[in-house]
Amino acid sequence: MSNLSVSPTFSEVGYPPAISFRELWPWTLFAASILLFAIYMTGSYQGSATLHEFFHDGRHLLGFPCH
Repeated sequence: MSNLSVSPTFSEVGYPPAISFRELWPWTLFAASILLFAIYMTGSYQGSATLHEFFHDGRHLLGFPCH
């Protein structure tokens, strides 16, 4: 007989594996840059009427004047 042991899997233990800060940091930076870009576009875009109407309610929600 052998004395091999098998470590339990995620479904057997019941909790997700730990995520290190080094793995999470690039995704956090990416999400923050997308959020900042969306706020920039909402607050400063004054181009076509179609996009202005698309961002119109968001501008008022964030407190940007647009009229």
